[in-house]
Amino acid sequence: MRRPGQFKMVLLGESAVGKSSLALRFAKGQYQEHAESTIGAAFLTHTLQIDQDTSLKVELWDTAGQERYHSLAPMYYRGAQAALVVYDITNGESLRRAKQWVKELQQVNANDMVIGLAGNKADLATGNRRQVDSNEVREYAEQNDLIFMETSAKRDKCNRNGASYKISRYIKIFNRSGTRVKDVERTRIYSSSSSTNSGASPRK
Repeated sequence: MRRPGQFKMVLLGESAVGKSSLALRFAKGQYQEHAESTIGAAFLTHTLQIDQDTSLKVELWDTAGQERYHSLAPMYYRGAQAALVVYDITNGESLRRAKQWVKELQQVNANDMVIGLAGNKADLATGNRRQVDSNEVREYAEQNDLIFMETSAKRDKCNRNGASYKISRYIKIFNRSGTRVKDVERTRIYSSSSSTNSGASPRK
């Protein structure tokens, strides 16, 4: 087997939307009910098998969502092949903030980065807790060439609706198709969702 390639991915979004939970679920298959707020950024790695002969060492940067850490974000997303912008489906304000992150990434990176938009806490979609309409977000994602998904770090069961599966698919598709998101069948792949070291510094 060849030596694993490297893939840098950054998670962005408002505080308390579940970025750290998604990162932990993907990297270690674990979930913590009460995770502490990230300070600066946390760094996790996970080796992802692409096919029989190819693997990727995924470097996952989980950034702090508090406003006071915003100025540090470019240091972490610089050089990343992909970004996953996370919002909470029970918090409409978190989507507004996510759109600001998308705009910033598009202005800075143009076509050099694949951007995903993830509605987390899908396990809370029942009843009246949902505040974000998935169809509206999907339309926004299509208009902005984003990969859209709704998922739940808490209820991940390694199936097609799980966070680990979707993030893995996201990375595998990128690895095969390059940086042009419109060449990735983004909505079809993720539409099923609708029917560590704190304070780490990025490598130069």
